[in-house]
Amino acid sequence: MLITDPFDADMNGDKLREECGVFGIFGGENAAGFAALGLHALQHRGQEAAGITSFDGRHFHSHRAMGHVAGNFDRDDVIRRLSGRSAIGHVRYSTTGETALRNVQPLFAELAEEGIAIAHNGNISNAMKLRRTLQRRGSIFQSTSDTETVIHLVATSTFPTMIERLTDALKQVEGAYSLLVLTQQGLIACRDPLGIRPLVMGKQGEATIFASETVALDVIGATYLRDVEPGEMILVGENGIRSFRPFEKVSPRPCIFEHVYFSRPDSIAEGKSVYEVRKKIGAELSREAPVEADYVVPVPDSGVPAALGFSQESGIPFELGIIRSHYVGRTFIQPSQEVRHLGVKLKHNANSALVAGKKIVLIDDSIVRGTTSVKIVQMMRDAGAREVHMRIASPPTTHSCFYGVDTPERAKLLAAQMSVAAMADYINADSLAFISIEGLYRALGESRDDGAPQRCDACFTGDYPTSLTDVSERESGAALSLVASR
Repeated sequence: MLITDPFDADMNGDKLREECGVFGIFGGENAAGFAALGLHALQHRGQEAAGITSFDGRHFHSHRAMGHVAGNFDRDDVIRRLSGRSAIGHVRYSTTGETALRNVQPLFAELAEEGIAIAHNGNISNAMKLRRTLQRRGSIFQSTSDTETVIHLVATSTFPTMIERLTDALKQVEGAYSLLVLTQQGLIACRDPLGIRPLVMGKQGEATIFASETVALDVIGATYLRDVEPGEMILVGENGIRSFRPFEKVSPRPCIFEHVYFSRPDSIAEGKSVYEVRKKIGAELSREAPVEADYVVPVPDSGVPAALGFSQESGIPFELGIIRSHYVGRTFIQPSQEVRHLGVKLKHNANSALVAGKKIVLIDDSIVRGTTSVKIVQMMRDAGAREVHMRIASPPTTHSCFYGVDTPERAKLLAAQMSVAAMADYINADSLAFISIEGLYRALGESRDDGAPQRCDACFTGDYPTSLTDVSERESGAALSLVASR
C-alpha cells in the first residue's frame, strides 16, 4: 500500500493541504477505469485514501481503500468488479477526524427509493449542529465525515425527486462543497453558491466528465467544456443533460489558494493557466520585495513556477539549489528521534557546489508553522551560502481555513503569532518578505474589492464568506461529540 511519508513536512502541518479531489463519469465504457486514471491525476489533492463507486444499471459497486490510487486501483480484478457506464471517485486527506476506512469516500447509502453514492470536496461548517439535530430525530451515523450529514438530510427530505431532495439538503448547510452524486437516475454535479471549491465539466466521446481540475480531463483525453458555475446543479442521465440553479444568487468567492498552491501547475483554473499565474505571482513578488542575490532557488516542487517568475522579472539567475528526492517512503523511515531529525534531508538536499559562497533567494509558496522553513534555511547555511533571503509567493497565513483545507489552529500559525521581522529571526533568514494581498490579486489580473472580495482569501485576511456555526459553538464551550473529518 502506497501512502504519504509521515515525516514529510506536508504531513506535519507545515503546508496548507487541499483535502480531496473528485472525479465522475457518465455514459462511458469502462467508467471505473477512467475514474481511476482521473484520480491518479488528482492524487496531489489527497493521498491518504481513495475510492470509486460505479453503477451498472441495476447494482452499485464500490471499492475503497487506504493509500494511493496506485496499488489500489491499478489491478484488473478491482476494475472489473466496478462494472458499469457511470462512476464517481474520490481521493482524500483526513484532518482532525480519524483516518479510517469508514470515512473513505464515495459514501453509499440505500435510501427508501434508491441508492446514492456521494463524493465531496469541501467542508460543511455547520455539520456538527445538523448532525445533533438529525441524531435526535433518529438518524444513526456510520462515519465521522461531514459528507454523511448530506446523505441524512437527503434521506429525511420529504420532496419527491432526488434533485429536489438534494436541493432541500444543501439549502440547510453552510460552507463549501463540490459534490458528485451517483444515483440510479444518473449523475448529479453541484457546486456551492460561492463556488469556493472548484469543479469542471468535460466530454469524452458520448461520456460526460466532472473533475476537480482540468488536468484529470487531460489524462483521459477528454475535452474541457466549462466550469460548473457557482450554485449550479447539473443532472446527466439517459435523457441528456439538464442544468438547475436552485439557490439564491450571490457573488462568487472561489478559493484564491488554488492558484497559489493547491491546483497542479498544468491545470486551467477559472480560465487561467495555473502555471502562468504562479509565474506572475513570482514576478509581482520580485517587484514588491527586491533583493540583491546571485541565484533564485525554489523550494521544490511548489516554489518552482513562482521562482521562475521572480528570476525573469529580477534578472537574477534561476538555479536548482535544492534537489528533491521523490522516493522517500514510509517503510524506509524508522520512527526514531535521530531519523526524524534527518527527515528533511531525505526529501530535500542542498546543491552545495552551487550554493557555497553565494547569496541565495529562496522562493516558497507559503509559511504555515515555519518548521520546514527553519530547516531549509539552515540547510542553505550548512551548504555554505553567504546570505539566505526568503520570499513567499502568498501573503502571511494568519487564519485557519474552514472550507476544506487542512490548516492548523490559529495559535499554531507562525504569522498569527509573529511580525514578519520576528519570523525572519525565527527561521534565521537574512530577510523575509511575503507578497501583499493586493499583489496577489494583481497577479490574477484583478484589484481586490475590500468591501466585497472577489475570492475567498480568509486564510490571509480573516474575511470569511460564510457563517462558521460549528467553530462558534466550539469556542463558546458547546460540546461536540465528534469532529468532522472531511
